[in-house]
Order: sequence, then C-alpha cells, then structure tokens
Amino acid sequence: MPVINKVSPDNKRVDIRVTGRFDFSVHREFRDAYRDAEPDAEYCVDLTEAEYLDSSALGMLLLLHEHAGGQDGRVVLKVGAPQIRKILTIAKFDRLFTIV
Repeated sequence: MPVINKVSPDNKRVDIRVTGRFDFSVHREFRDAYRDAEPDAEYCVDLTEAEYLDSSALGMLLLLHEHAGGQDGRVVLKVGAPQIRKILTIAKFDRLFTIV
C-alpha cells in the first residue's frame, strides 16, 4: 500500500506516509488519509520512502494545504530523496510548507 496514514484519537494530528510512486494512482488513498481530520489539525507527510513525485502529487499536496487552512495550516513535508526535494523547491513549495 503506497499511502499509510495514522490519525490521532482526537483527529488533531495526521501522519501520512507515501512510499514508492507518488502520482495520480494514489489520489484516492491520499485524500482519504486526511479528509476526516479536523482542518486545524497538524499534518505530517512523510515522503522519505517516495521514489517518484509528479505534477498530480503536487496538486494533491496543494489540496491538503487548502484543507489544512492554507497559510494558517500546519503541514510538514519530510523529504528523503534529493530529486524530490529539488522538485518541491523548483515548485516553490518551500513557501507553502515546512520541508524537513
């Protein structure tokens, strides 16, 4: 399963881990991972095991950003692969998300 999530009992913290390819094929799983959480929850997307990220993945991250309250939201992206960090930086996602 490429998307694994863990939601705290109070729905205030959501941890989502994406492994392998982060593309449109995981759209439904990714959305389902956070849709029932509170908008003001703290979100952590672990991409350290992701091997590939495309434009649809960027769109999914933007939808999560919007769900989390936009600029007031708290979304952290944990990145491992240098090529994924580069894509996020080129897309200027470092302005919208905390990237670690």
